[in-house]
Amino acid sequence: MVNGSISRAFEGIGRITIAFLEEVGAFALFFVQLVSCLGRPPFFLKQYFKQMEFIGIRSTPVVMLTGIFTGMVSALQTYHGFSLFGAESLVGSTTALGLFRELGPVLGALMVTARAGSAMTAEIGIMQVTQQVDALVVMGVNPFKYLITPRITASIVMMPMLTLIFDAIGMIGASFVGTVILDIDRGVFMSRIVDYVEYEDLFSGLVKACFFGAILSVVGCYKGYSTTGGAEGVGRAATQSVVISSVSILIADYLLTAVMF
Repeated sequence: MVNGSISRAFEGIGRITIAFLEEVGAFALFFVQLVSCLGRPPFFLKQYFKQMEFIGIRSTPVVMLTGIFTGMVSALQTYHGFSLFGAESLVGSTTALGLFRELGPVLGALMVTARAGSAMTAEIGIMQVTQQVDALVVMGVNPFKYLITPRITASIVMMPMLTLIFDAIGMIGASFVGTVILDIDRGVFMSRIVDYVEYEDLFSGLVKACFFGAILSVVGCYKGYSTTGGAEGVGRAATQSVVISSVSILIADYLLTAVMF
């Protein structure tokens, strides 16, 4: 019985390892096809603008809502911490640094992943299981150029813009809490931001946003393109897409922070 249990354990490990290697190989082939299509005509400009509108403009409300409450709660928590040391004047600059460097790009990307990343996977997955992707190939249309490249390009372009919106709205919320609710002098609040926040802090967040846009779109398109199993498979792929993208964004955030700072 002991030998049987050990054998089953090794079989389970083997199946997991083989499945993982197959997934890595499939993603590598997908990525090679994607790279081979970049920068080569034809360009479906209508698809590019459509995806920019879907990923960028339609994600703006949820990004703004997340941004303003993130800024408000950041200012509130920072104030309670700094008040222990009599450093309430640093609330504005500390909140701004947190938003620009980390919270803006990371939370913005997570919101876009939940809204647009899952939609990418579902749309492409439905087209895959209903053989619409095969129909594009029959008509002589490269599905990578028509479906995938516009989504990835739009995500990379729009994520920095959404991050700027997140940062701006977040600072408005932080300013309201700091100067109106917590009664910090408005001049002191703003002057500390000018003194301690530099353009490099904002730029580093925008660089992160570009990487996060690439991650969420590549993962979303890959999971959609590799979908099998009908409607159940589409739902499973969308769930996996959000989970993998979110974890990858957090890992990438650490690596980028370690490199840039």
